[in-house]
Amino acid sequence: MNPASLIVLAALALLALYGIVLYNRLVNLKHNAGMAWANIDVLLKQRHDELPKLVEACKQYMRYERDTLEAVMRARQAVADAQQRGDLAALGAAESQLRLGLGQLFAVAEAYPELRASDHFRHLETRITGLESAIADRREFYNDSVNLNNVRIEQFPDVLVARLFNFAPLRLLEFTEPEKQDVDLARLFR
Repeated sequence: MNPASLIVLAALALLALYGIVLYNRLVNLKHNAGMAWANIDVLLKQRHDELPKLVEACKQYMRYERDTLEAVMRARQAVADAQQRGDLAALGAAESQLRLGLGQLFAVAEAYPELRASDHFRHLETRITGLESAIADRREFYNDSVNLNNVRIEQFPDVLVARLFNFAPLRLLEFTEPEKQDVDLARLFR
């Protein structure tokens, strides 16, 4: 074999090796985003299990606040439905409604001293608030993972490998407009 053939062969081998490295990086990014989503999913399920307990605790004291309690349960079901379908847009909207409903529920609970004094209610409120915080943290991590994936599959030379192997952009888990707006506390306490 002549030296020119060896050089061409070595260049092709290096190019193939580089393509393999790019492919593996893209697969890794996709799996990182999937793992980040699975972490959110676990917390959503935990919160889903805690909400009926909170509503039951509130029902004992808040006889006149049925609308607020029902809104929380409807939003809880909407989150579960969107989660089951894997519809991130619907999940973001349902999450916003649930967070809004929980905020209203906790604000209304201030008017019921017996409820606020209940150890069971305080425990559930602390647990759900902690889950909300953890979901927000993991949502940020998920969106960072998705963003890294989406940027890489659009950058050269990764875009060549991404198109060759049909890597598609992933969807961010975004807040809906009501959740981005300031809360009107005066309206909540009417």
